[in-house]
Amino acid sequence: MTAAGALQLVERFEAAWSAADLARELADTCAPDLHYEDPLTFKGPLHGPAALAGHAALLRTAAPDARIEGTGPRLGDGRFVAAPVRLLATHTGELEALPPTGRAIVVQAVFYCELDEARTRLWRVRAFFDLYDAAIQLGVLPKPGSVGQRALMLLRGFGLRQS
Repeated sequence: MTAAGALQLVERFEAAWSAADLARELADTCAPDLHYEDPLTFKGPLHGPAALAGHAALLRTAAPDARIEGTGPRLGDGRFVAAPVRLLATHTGELEALPPTGRAIVVQAVFYCELDEARTRLWRVRAFFDLYDAAIQLGVLPKPGSVGQRALMLLRGFGLRQS
């Protein structure tokens, strides 16, 4: 696959996150032995498009209006592609123990993708984003420099001096 073809494949992957049939779209763009990681895959990489579809379904449950859009040029050589994106969403659904906040969030991210050996599908994908900033936007963590952050730091033992 050419570098342009690889870039189009990543664009299809981004669009899959907003597609009505997410599982099918991911199966079309991702290799069967896909490895996917992001800051929310705590137990290690997800394996296969079905596992990624399940992970993405959590996002859709928490923010049914979530969409991903490109924010800059994709960089690639035909085998590797880096794609800057942003997630725009409103937290209107429950996310595990976090009740809906009704807050809108914008999360800047980068997908770093490696194509399979045949260069026809995505084989390894890592999404990099600031989970701390997302938590601040949702109101889960206090804003930097706020009284709430200082109180949290004191509770954690920072700023206290031993006599």
